[in-house]
Parts: sequence; structure tokens; C-alpha cells
Amino acid sequence: MTGGAGYIGSHAAKALALRGIIPVTYDSLVRGHRRAVRWGPFVEGDIGDKPRLLETFRRYQIRAVFHFAGFAYVGESVKHPGRYFENNVTKSLAMLDAAVEAGVRHVIYSSSCATYGAPARMPIAEETPQLPLNPYGETKMIMERALRWYGDAHGFTWSTLRYFNAAGADNDGELGEEHFPETHLIPLVLEAASGRSTVEILGDDYPTADGTCVRDYVHVSALAEAHVKTLNYLMEGGRPISLNLGTGEGHSVRQVIEAVEKVTGRRVPFRVVSRRAGDPAVLVADSSLASKVLAWHPQFSDLENIVRSAWKWHTKEVSL
Repeated sequence: MTGGAGYIGSHAAKALALRGIIPVTYDSLVRGHRRAVRWGPFVEGDIGDKPRLLETFRRYQIRAVFHFAGFAYVGESVKHPGRYFENNVTKSLAMLDAAVEAGVRHVIYSSSCATYGAPARMPIAEETPQLPLNPYGETKMIMERALRWYGDAHGFTWSTLRYFNAAGADNDGELGEEHFPETHLIPLVLEAASGRSTVEILGDDYPTADGTCVRDYVHVSALAEAHVKTLNYLMEGGRPISLNLGTGEGHSVRQVIEAVEKVTGRRVPFRVVSRRAGDPAVLVADSSLASKVLAWHPQFSDLENIVRSAWKWHTKEVSL
């Protein structure tokens, strides 16, 4: 599991372990957390280090790779595109080369709804044209295409999972969202509810009901379950496939703030600032293909439940 010490990767590692599959986490810890690795061996390494990857693949006889590793800040990608192309593309290709050489049979790739850009129609289905608005989305789309060609050439099967907005925390309270710096909306709103900051609403002049961006928030544990189901699908002979993972329901920034105020009973201070480059107005998923192919459903993904699980983690990890 490249990037298995990160937010989604660590939740997926737990989901696999609960089903008797031992995950091997490979992470540089540049943005991951060592304490999140609890359910199998850990190897510290960079995904661009092909010799170390090869040694890891062979030592543990790896047959399937979950490729979570990658930089994932839209704003940062606009300011530093080279950093994103190097890490998310160049180094990811080195990882694929090592996987091929080691005889890996299945690759499950963490992609993103950012590959779609700003489609005119909602919800977004898998056949929607991919027209990214930012370097982050571009790097994800490039790797999706590379994965297809690598699979054709080398005979492994793959799946690209296009996440919408991962949110929430492990329902047992063992894992949560920790990014430094934090850019995701729900943790930022929880920080503001705790009295330590003010939320910045990045634009209130979008063509939405209240002028703020609308996103499809899906619980991270539901995403983890989708990874387990995808692995089973590929191991049972499933053909390569790309799948959206979301709920089909969008919530605006202001609606998220209202949900946090309701769950926490605290006022959330905020101020409106200018738009962030590269942000579409609305992104909402059509995940009917994942439901059909994987029998997957976005459990725990009611917005208040997402906020409640994240608040439980936040209050456990941060002294209020």
C-alpha cells in the first residue's frame, strides 16, 4: 500500500486487516503518519526509489498494489505544478515499473473527481469527458491512462477509483484526518468550532444556491470498503475498470458549516475571501456503476454522521 500511512490508505489498511488480509505499508512519511500504520509491516521509502520498491515487493511476495501515494492539494498544484508532475507522475511510473518487474498482478489506483474538471451536467458518470482544471487533476488523469497502457502491455489487471470528497473518521476512533497544512473543509470548520481559527469561504459568487462550492462528501470508511471490494473483484477475474466513489448528493460550504454548528453546538466563525484557482462550482458523483459491479454503497455518508465521526476524532486528538 503505497501511501498507506495517509488518511485514506490507513483506513483501507484497517479494512483489509479486518478481513484477514495483511497490508504492507510503503510510505515516505513526508505527508503520512507512522502512528497510522497499525495493521501490518511498514517500509519507509519513496515511491521513486525503484530498488527499494523491488526489494519490498519481493520480500513480501506482493501480488496486488494499492497506489495511494501522491500529493493532493489543488491550490499547491497550481502554484507548484512541477512538484506534482514529479511526484504524482514521474515517481508513480517508477512504482509501476517496479511492480511489473516484480510480477504484481493487480493495481488499484487512487484517482480523483478532479480529473473531470467542471462538467456541465450533474451527476458525473464515468464516461464524462476528463478535462482537468488544475495540475493535480491532470496528474491523476495522466496516471489513469498510463495504468491502462501498462496493463495492456504487461498483462496485469487494474482499477482506478475516482474519489469525490473523502471525509469523516474511523467509527472506532482509531484513525482520522491529519494533514499539515490542513486544507480540507470539514477539519478546518471543526478547528473554527473549537475556537482556534476562522474558516475562510473561498468565494461566495459561484452559480450555486447559496453562492458557495458544492461537493459530494463520502465517508472515508466507505471508501476503504470500496477498496476491499475492488481487490476481490480483480482477484476473481474482473476486467480493468474505472469507478466513481461518491454519494450522489452535494452539500455547499455553508451547509457544511451549518452541519458542524448543529453537531457541535458551537458557533463557527467565518469570513468570505476570493476564489481559489482551479475550483469547479459543483462536483457530485454518479456511483451507480460501483454499486452494480462491486455491490458497494456509501455507508456512514450522511453529512451529519460524517461530521460527528470527524468531531469525535478531533476532540480525542486535540485538547479543547
